[in-house]
Amino acid sequence: MFDIPDNIKNLIYEEMYSIDDVGMSDSTVIVFNDKILKIQTISEEAQNEFRVMEWLQGKLPVPKVLGYERDDNKTYLLMTKVPGEMACADKYLKDPEQLTTILAEGLQMLWNVDINSCPYTWNLEKKLKMAKYTVENNLVDIEDAEPDTFGENGFKNPNHLLEWLIGNKPQEELVLSHGDFCLPNIFLANGKVSGYIDLERTGIADKWQDIALCYRSLLHNFGGKYTGKQYQGFYTDMLFEKLGLEPNWDKIRYYILLDELF
Repeated sequence: MFDIPDNIKNLIYEEMYSIDDVGMSDSTVIVFNDKILKIQTISEEAQNEFRVMEWLQGKLPVPKVLGYERDDNKTYLLMTKVPGEMACADKYLKDPEQLTTILAEGLQMLWNVDINSCPYTWNLEKKLKMAKYTVENNLVDIEDAEPDTFGENGFKNPNHLLEWLIGNKPQEELVLSHGDFCLPNIFLANGKVSGYIDLERTGIADKWQDIALCYRSLLHNFGGKYTGKQYQGFYTDMLFEKLGLEPNWDKIRYYILLDELF
């Protein structure tokens, strides 16, 4: 077993577990029968997840914190397992109409939360400062970027992209934002969102942050990027029709580009 604090160890006893390697997280996620242990290197994001998860109790379907510890290097967050399946499950991808309807409702559930007492802000000023840090410390994975983000038809390098992002900041429409609204982070059951997970970047931010990453995630999953299996029936405006919004393609492009630096 991993080297974990006694207070956490006492809550999991000698339960059977597996390691979850789905998604793009750099954390270690240990899955038990009815709970999850997430181990991360200490960071502002890791500590934010604990604080926001506690704040969201009773407001949204998020895991319940069972235990939280930190040492000199890592944080240990033990939480309940949310019910349902990931939004990228095969049965949901086979029904784009239902999936986009539920995801649109999931976005609106976030936006309906009163943000006056929200403990964290992830607005553009903050995100660009964090992006500057990743660029200056060579932490950007160019190989993982969308096609044409960098290179002959895109930006010369991450610093060039950062300069463009700083010079082209859009007006923000502040709401409660998940921060990484991708299909593996949204759980569904009984025709609705049953859980939001990976809340490291959840806080006050522009609503188009989540719309952009949700749209990109839909394209990737319906297009077979991760499994090689393509699904029919999804079209460009489907999500926006469910949201009752005209797509703001400039903002969508901006937030997808910003995410390349994280």
